[in-house]
Parts: sequence; C-alpha cells; structure tokens
Amino acid sequence: MASPPPAALATNPDAPKAPGSVPRPSFDSPARQLVADLLASADIQVNGDRPWDMQLHDPAVLDRALAQGNLGLGESYMAGAWDCGQLDGFFDRLLRAHLDRRVKPVRLAWHALQVKLRNRQDRSRAWQVGKAHYDLGNDFYESMLDPSMAYSCGYWRDAETLQEAQVAKLELICRKLGLQPGMRVLDIGCGWGSFMAHAARHHGVECVGVTVSREQAAWARERHAGLPLEIRLQDYRELDERFDRIVSVGMFEHVGHKNHRQYMEVAARCLGDGGLFLLHTIGKNRRDGMPDRWIDKHIFPNGETPSIGQIGDAIDGLLVAEDLHNFGADYDPTLMAWYRNFEDAWPRFADRLGETFRRKWRYYLLSCAGAFRARELQLWQWVLSKEGVAGGYRRPG
Repeated sequence: MASPPPAALATNPDAPKAPGSVPRPSFDSPARQLVADLLASADIQVNGDRPWDMQLHDPAVLDRALAQGNLGLGESYMAGAWDCGQLDGFFDRLLRAHLDRRVKPVRLAWHALQVKLRNRQDRSRAWQVGKAHYDLGNDFYESMLDPSMAYSCGYWRDAETLQEAQVAKLELICRKLGLQPGMRVLDIGCGWGSFMAHAARHHGVECVGVTVSREQAAWARERHAGLPLEIRLQDYRELDERFDRIVSVGMFEHVGHKNHRQYMEVAARCLGDGGLFLLHTIGKNRRDGMPDRWIDKHIFPNGETPSIGQIGDAIDGLLVAEDLHNFGADYDPTLMAWYRNFEDAWPRFADRLGETFRRKWRYYLLSCAGAFRARELQLWQWVLSKEGVAGGYRRPG
C-alpha cells in the first residue's frame, strides 16, 4: 500500500486539537478536507492515535467516501486503502453524529430509485441471498456461531457467553409463543434449524422449516435427524397449510417493502385460529431509510430492513400486534462475539477465502456492531395474533 504524497496530506500545526488527538490534518483538496472535517465533528481524526481513528494510506479514500458513501468507504477498506484499530468504535461515533445523513452521494440515487420502484425480492431473485451469503460453507459458520448455529441476535439480559445468550433467545421465543407438546410450528426462514431443534427437544412440538439455502437445509437435516422436523427448500409465498404457531427469526430483512403485505397474508392464512406468530427482525428508525449500498452489494443482496410503520402497514386488518419488544442493544455483544470467533478461526480459512474476504467480513461484523451500539438499528420481536388474545396477551417475564 502506498503512502499519501506529501502534497496531498499534511499536518497543520495551527489547527485546533481535540483532546487525545493529533493535530488535525489539512488536504490540498476541498472535498477531502470536507470529509476530514466531518469525521472530526464525530470525534474521529484522520491518522489520529486513538483506536477508533482512521489510518489513511491513500487520500483518495476520502473522495470515494464523499462520492459513494459507505460503498466507497467499505470497498476502500477491503482494498487496504485505510485501516482502523476499532472499526466498531469508528462506526459508533460516525452514526451517532449522523454523518450518513449529512453526506448524500449523487451516485447512489440510482440505487435508491431501484429500491423504491423495483421489487428486488420477487420469486426469481429470492434465492440470490442464499447462494451469495448463507451458502458460504457450513464449516465457516460453525466456526463463527454458537453450537446451535443461531445466526441472529442473542438475548443477553442474564447471559455471559454467546451460547448462553442464544439459548436464552430461543427459550424466550418459545415462552412468548406459549408452546405446548403436540403443537405444529412453522419456521419461516429456518436457517440451520436452531429454533426448531430447541423447540422440539424442550417443548415437544413438531416443526416445518423453509429456507432458500441448500447448505443450511443439508446441515440441518443431518444434524437434527431423529427430531420431528421437516426442512424444505421453499419460498415462503408457496406456503398454504395450517399451523398452531409461526415463528420467523432474522428472515423478514430479506422480504422487501413491496412484499411485506404478501408475507403477512401468507402468515395469516397459515396461522390457525387462536394461534400466535412471533416475528424477530432487525429494524430501521426511519421509513425512508435506504438499504446500505455496501451491505447490499457485498453481504446481503436485496436486503431491506423494515421500519415500525412499514410493519404496521403490512399487518393492517390482517393481524393484531399483541407485543413489541426491542432489545436491539443486544446485537452489539452478539456481533462482537461472532467477530472474535471469526478472527480466532481465520487461519483455517485464509487460503480458501483470501485477505480481501477477511477485511470484508471484519468490516461487516464491526460496522454492524457500531450501528447497533449507536442505536441506529434495532432488533424487534413482534407477537401477532389473528383476532386478538382473549383477555389480553401477557409477555412472559
């Protein structure tokens, strides 16, 4: 990696100095200086000495950040054009200062228009995320996740380890649904079967799970052979049978706003009378917030987190919202635990996946941890019924 030429980046000894920082750098480009000043307003110094400061190897990073937002920033990081000792801290400060709202790259307008007008999660595209993300390799995910292979936010209220947090989350869902032996449960987006296996073992239910990942389905069928589980490679829109309970954990983020209503219609037609549906999903604070272009391109193709208002629109007249529980702050320690596991296991995958992948995955896990720490993203569990629970729903303590 080349160092910046002296003419492009210099230290201004007369610039005001933030506590614990080095003198603010000055640039020969107004655009680069603008980005450096924006970062400084979030308590992030270019070439500063704190772990969350940006270590710049190529000043062109700042041009890309201004022109392309997080897409340019993330791809520059993947290429090794800048570093940061604490990416989670970097993004916590950046997002708390709302720099993402102050920089509106014109080049991303086409992406925003596509999100608004096009159904990017229709039946023909719904399988893309399975191939691109969830089929990376079961051995890879086994090294990063807890033993149950739960790939969603853990519940850390009384937990000290990732495994404890994931078991607590699975049990919380079971208690919220009031599972009883003999019930038939649908898991929309079942992943590696962590919820179904827990529910079958500890609550005596039978489960049907659907996924768009061949790797997940194969792993779950082998690992949970002998349990009363049926795992299908199937699009949720094809479901048309009755269940006592429905659960969906970390899948609604792949549905897209143009399909929210249809998704809820599927849930309503599949939920038996007196049944409950628990929806566990990441959420955004603003209805008009656009999917992040870097995440969309490099991590979750066609992903789109919903807002509370969008979920409300989708259930209008179909389902009753019995309970809404936000424990989004718990995603921060979940992601940090995954990151530590990923780094510990990396020597096993370095030759197969390469350094660019390592930097991409590091950026993904730590930028998301920072976003949840900044409360820019949320994690909601909705409990929904068809006609309202007689006498009212009581969330278990």
